[in-house]
Amino acid sequence: MSQLPKHVAIIMDGNGRWARRHKLAIALGHRKGVEALRDVIRLSSDAGIVALSIFAFSTENWRRSKEEVDALMNLILEYFRKEIDELHERDVIIRILGDKAALPQSQREAVADAERRTQNNNGLHLNIALNYGGQDEIIRAAKSLAAKAVAGEIDPEGITAQTFENELYTAGQPQVDLLIRTSGEMRISNFMLYQCAYAEMLFPEVLWPDYSVDLFKEDLKRFGQRDRRFGGRNA
Repeated sequence: MSQLPKHVAIIMDGNGRWARRHKLAIALGHRKGVEALRDVIRLSSDAGIVALSIFAFSTENWRRSKEEVDALMNLILEYFRKEIDELHERDVIIRILGDKAALPQSQREAVADAERRTQNNNGLHLNIALNYGGQDEIIRAAKSLAAKAVAGEIDPEGITAQTFENELYTAGQPQVDLLIRTSGEMRISNFMLYQCAYAEMLFPEVLWPDYSVDLFKEDLKRFGQRDRRFGGRNA
């Protein structure tokens, strides 16, 4: 635990399979997943991790059944109403990654209130990806820079990696050091494509609702044992 990642990203996969395995409604699998998330956030905050990004709802998730989408939207609303007090007390800064305009009104209001309430905190950056896609984020950033160039606000020849990163949802935060995807699936599913350029990746087979604090600690320790070269070569 002496070499903690500054930024951890998590794809919380396996809620549906967990529910089917236990012969429960999928909505109950997502609810159980929220319980696992709560403990991971607490440990991240206590350990001094700078940023924790979680993939809650992708731009592609709208394709799921109306029943599941409605259940997820209701759970999002419930999460912010129930958890915001503790998160605020822990000095957590909430940032929503994704197109908030497409969320239902109640959810838009809830996430906007959470961001507003915690914006001046100084603790863990908790990034919650809602209606998020990594390709969409990159296109959005490119369009923003193009508009500024057309308006004469920037010189296209002067655009740097830092300039581009300032247009991303995670502007001002460190790049992802560790990406964890539960359930054994070995893909990143359009999540934080730019930010994960040099991320170490772990794919534990456990389904997300069964992902415990002890397993999170083990993954953090495994990260600390990695030899990170960033394209170079260590002596």
